[in-house]
Amino acid sequence: MNRKKCIRIISIMLTAILVTACGSSDVPVRSRGGSGGIPTPPEKPSQITMMVDGTLITQENGRDEFEARWEALTGIDLIIIQPEHDVYYEEVTKAFESGDLPDVILLSSTYYTDYANEKMLADISPYYSGSALESRITAAGNQALIDAIRINGKLFGITPTRGNGCVTYIKKAWLDNVGMKAPTNYSEYIAMLDAFTTKDPDGNGKNGDTYGVSAAGIINNEAPYTNYLPEFYQDAYPSFYQKDDGSWADGFTEDSMKQALARLRDAYSKGYIDKDIAENGTGDCRDKFYANEFGVFTYWAGTWAKTLSNKLKDAEVDGELVAIPPLAETGAYLERVAPVWCITSTCTNPAGVYKYFLETMLDGAEVEELWTYSPVSDNYAKNHIDHMLAIVPLANDPGADSISEKQAEAATLFNTNSHMADLPYSTEAFSNYNDDLMALKKELIKNVVVNGADIEVAYKDFESANGYYMSQAIVDSLNAE
Repeated sequence: MNRKKCIRIISIMLTAILVTACGSSDVPVRSRGGSGGIPTPPEKPSQITMMVDGTLITQENGRDEFEARWEALTGIDLIIIQPEHDVYYEEVTKAFESGDLPDVILLSSTYYTDYANEKMLADISPYYSGSALESRITAAGNQALIDAIRINGKLFGITPTRGNGCVTYIKKAWLDNVGMKAPTNYSEYIAMLDAFTTKDPDGNGKNGDTYGVSAAGIINNEAPYTNYLPEFYQDAYPSFYQKDDGSWADGFTEDSMKQALARLRDAYSKGYIDKDIAENGTGDCRDKFYANEFGVFTYWAGTWAKTLSNKLKDAEVDGELVAIPPLAETGAYLERVAPVWCITSTCTNPAGVYKYFLETMLDGAEVEELWTYSPVSDNYAKNHIDHMLAIVPLANDPGADSISEKQAEAATLFNTNSHMADLPYSTEAFSNYNDDLMALKKELIKNVVVNGADIEVAYKDFESANGYYMSQAIVDSLNAE
């Protein structure tokens, strides 16, 4: 089964201030059943099966304790399916193709709209409307986050946090060792990468045994695609976007993308970029960063500022990081649409799963606290929900004082220098062509950047493989909507 993916730019600045909000998760949700217009509480499930990625604490880090505590708080048997983080969406795809689905599943925005269009997700609009959860989210000023994930007015899931995004972190010791300040434009950025690659930024007495920057792929696998290498992409966008006049275009076919490819190819050929970038996962990058192999890492804002610093210190590497605003040419970082918790179409009691799983996840109290902090750590180690991003804040956040100055600075830096990225939706042409089109795009990018191919020749090959035809068919379908 081909996945359907299409990108729709939503320029919503989600700048609402989180305010304290709490309420009982036991308030009955609306039901289409019952008599006399009185809402009927849904049946409480005896068991719920969920599928989640590595953003939930893994088994070795306390997942069994999480499960036991969740079951104690809710009185429901919880079955957790948690594939390895780097292959999560391969397993998600297999689950949907086989039809052997859990009751509830975490999906990135691309997969969310894909499977909603396939009618493989339950419409939770009637359960959400008038519910305690809707009241809590509204009270927190974050209803826009929910409205942003509606598809044709219907809601197929809940996102417990704002999307967040990546900022660029630079090792301060490396800057000091090469006598440089943090860059503000692309020329300064490239000069810094050159120094990090050819000089002795790690201070081990050897020149040329390090490199400037690494990332989990040259292009990310989901929107906003460019968030790990924003300094090179700048104003280029490798997929579909809506112009100021409301018309749609494919940024991959525009000159700005060719210019981005030229910047990437040049930096890669000079050794500034990790030679294994095309094969890297996020874990590979983090390990190399902690091993002091490179000095610039664009990664998630907020909590990760503290985590990266602490992990460097654990590896006996200087942990002071400088988070920089977007370069002059980049303009703004991109905030992604957050992953969405969805109830699948095979769930036999969607109303009950909504009430006892989705609503309790954001109860502002004990259950949300469990999703927020590791149950086996006494130092407020992060679990699935980042308390700095939660759309329903904890009424009494026990980890409020754990936010470091660097975390707060990185979060503020991102929030004040970013705009919302893309929400996918489907058209028939997109369903028919985009999987093949994205494969061609990734092949072209790797061929140019890693293999040093001529850009114009690469685009002619792209045309010969029907890339332009498929791209234009999708653009036409979007503009016909």
